[in-house]
Amino acid sequence: MTRPFENKVAIVTGAAQGLGRALCQRLAAEGAHVVPVDIKGLDVSVDVTNEVQVKDLFDRTVQTCGRVDIVVANAAILIAAPIAEADAEKWRAVMNVNLFGNFLTMKHACRVIKPRRSGSIIQINSKSGKKGSAANSAYAATKFGGIGLVQSVALEMAAHGIRCNAICPGNLLDSPLWTDPDKGLFVQYLRAGKVSGARTIEDVRQHYLNQVPMKRGCSYDDVGNAVVFLASAASSYITGIALSVTGGQEMG
Repeated sequence: MTRPFENKVAIVTGAAQGLGRALCQRLAAEGAHVVPVDIKGLDVSVDVTNEVQVKDLFDRTVQTCGRVDIVVANAAILIAAPIAEADAEKWRAVMNVNLFGNFLTMKHACRVIKPRRSGSIIQINSKSGKKGSAANSAYAATKFGGIGLVQSVALEMAAHGIRCNAICPGNLLDSPLWTDPDKGLFVQYLRAGKVSGARTIEDVRQHYLNQVPMKRGCSYDDVGNAVVFLASAASSYITGIALSVTGGQEMG
């Protein structure tokens, strides 16, 4: 059976754990040669906010692999806080990684893919890119901005055969992003008072489950299916979209 991404080269940022690692595994299973990138703990260590490092990543990938076909911009951070108490430098750090880091990734992806006149750039966005998020203004602002970036890149690159789309997952409630006992969103949201009346992590979890018509959290496979679709020939006429993968929680 032919795998759809045989002989394709994919770069995935934010690949050290959680969703990023799962997307690397999925793309590899579909036949791609995957270059996993993260600021911590991988063979390819890159800070997506450092242009020299991002440029070098794409140049080295072309030199060693001959091409770049798929780019998944997944690197992101989230620091939740009520707006009146938000730390300005932490707010700036979220903007720097999530939005400026996406810009650098897309800039150098387009630079090396453009001559081939074929390629797919996929931004991992969020349902928070379509609807504001209380006590989470920095993250939502970067995700709204990310969709604008995707649409702008899609318009500019359409004539060059490059597609650029976003995926907006729902809440990955079983992922380290949520479950980490020190920095996970369950803990952050409980401390920030984001869920009114919540006294425990389980209260926060149930609050978010109750918002999903399909009554479960988003899974890595749900997002992986969307990545495979948007990177494949099946979506060759699709560019500039922000695809909701939320179990009906966000339908826009």
